[in-house]
Amino acid sequence: MDPLLEEHYRTVLDRNPGEQEFHQAVAEVLESLAPVVRRHPEYLEHSVIERICEPERQLIFRVPWTDDRGRVQINRAFRVEFNSALGPFKGGLRFHPSVYLGIVKFLGFEQIFKNALTGLPIGGGKGGSDFDPKGRSDAEVMRFCQSMMTELYRHLGEYTDVPAGDIGVGEREIGYLFGQYKRITNRYESGVLTGKGLAYGGSRVRREATGYGTVFFTEQMLAAAGDSISGRRVIVSGSGNVAIYAAQKAAQLGAQVVACSDSSGYVVDEDGLDVELLRHVKEVERLRISAYADERPDATYVAGGSVWDVPCEVALPCATQNELDESAARTLVENGVRAVAEGANMPCTPAAVRLLQQRGVLFAPGKAANAGGVATSSLEMQQNASRDSWSFAHTEDRLREIMTGVHERCATSAEEYGAPGNYVAGANISSFLQVADAMLALGVV
Repeated sequence: MDPLLEEHYRTVLDRNPGEQEFHQAVAEVLESLAPVVRRHPEYLEHSVIERICEPERQLIFRVPWTDDRGRVQINRAFRVEFNSALGPFKGGLRFHPSVYLGIVKFLGFEQIFKNALTGLPIGGGKGGSDFDPKGRSDAEVMRFCQSMMTELYRHLGEYTDVPAGDIGVGEREIGYLFGQYKRITNRYESGVLTGKGLAYGGSRVRREATGYGTVFFTEQMLAAAGDSISGRRVIVSGSGNVAIYAAQKAAQLGAQVVACSDSSGYVVDEDGLDVELLRHVKEVERLRISAYADERPDATYVAGGSVWDVPCEVALPCATQNELDESAARTLVENGVRAVAEGANMPCTPAAVRLLQQRGVLFAPGKAANAGGVATSSLEMQQNASRDSWSFAHTEDRLREIMTGVHERCATSAEEYGAPGNYVAGANISSFLQVADAMLALGVV
């Protein structure tokens, strides 16, 4: 890291001990900013780096709820309202046992820059809980969500903070959260949560948006290099919302998607994944990935292991942070991978990213490649504000337009600051400039 920024990074480490994911996210951004602060010393003079690394507000609270056996359970919940220079805080809620403050801060920090790249007026925030919805009944999930919203509602609003879903939080959870918000506030403020069902203010394409957007960005990245996703052999990690719809859109664009995974193992289907079957297994039946192979005689299920061992030309990590390490990246390179695009948030370790870039692999960071989800959330907010509902085709066209703009901003900034083709640098520089200029314009607040 450039000496101009090393001191600021050390301050982040000292002030946020033990939050490794947050440290990693900050380092990844700061490593790109040396040419920016040398050209624009005012960002250092006005302490923009320190301010952008410190959340505006951090909320931690307990969530008591009663399980189906009548026992009281206690979980911890978080909401980090990180930066509102561009608009209301915007970012998902994650329900997973791994959630703690460091993960929420890493996600919120990434969200600042991801949201800026969309070109839409939304700031960055994130939240969640260590509650695990797996194995819980609908009634238990409802009681947990109602208890969580009973505390969280006072911090939300369509002009203040607008949560959405993330890992463990889908339409079911958003419905329970919104129902409790409406009940407590006595207002049908539909723009306060996104990812809602179509019956009560949701947007078409929102479910598909993160996966679709990842593929749209990959398509643009390959096209800029004189290549195409059509005919390419593709693998995705994960088998949740992002992975399912990334696989669907890649197949629609002519790719052969042959593998996906979950925490128990992975499946290989050389005939191409049956996305509807995968969606039914994972989203309707809520079963393990092995159930997909049970329904597809020609598909192979591998317990444990790494989906990155499957040869491919395009890899889309769509599961969770730090899932693709240097060893996996080396395997991908040896097997002829051409492009890697992050559908999840920070799924590649820093060492993996360096190796991929050194070997000439096209690499799209999550803050750019998976911005389609929050972009369509913003489109949902627009529809709610105007009491309107758009068609699937119109909304998908807007998503493709936004992702094309994200790609152009990343490519242009990388070129301007001496790193042509480096989408990590381009994404960090373009988004930082937009947020930093807004912060300077607003004064010391």
